[in-house]
Amino acid sequence: EVQLVESGGGLVQAGGSLRLSCAASGFTFDDYVIGWFRQAPGQEREGISCIISNSAGSAFVEDSVKGRFTISRPSGANTVFLQMNSLKPEDTAVYFCNRAPGTSYFFTWGQGTQVTVSS
Repeated sequence: EVQLVESGGGLVQAGGSLRLSCAASGFTFDDYVIGWFRQAPGQEREGISCIISNSAGSAFVEDSVKGRFTISRPSGANTVFLQMNSLKPEDTAVYFCNRAPGTSYFFTWGQGTQVTVSS
């Protein structure tokens, strides 16, 4: 059974940092490009980052978070991280991980982890 478990969210002041973790099981992790998504209240879920490996040029981040968020994927571990720095109130959302944005199908979504940024 595929499981995706997100953690690391919380309440932080604007300008602060958080590190999100995505722990995956039930599939061959290295076979998939993994992405981070977020869903703000009343909005659709959006993809913000994805990674093939930690090799240069293998990661992608949306313009809205470029320069502030960094995705990483340690070799040998079924985990993907999202380091979020210089957080803004507009980053407030529930954050999820799954297959990369644009994929034809996704794994069953996890519960996500809530990130709340206060101004």
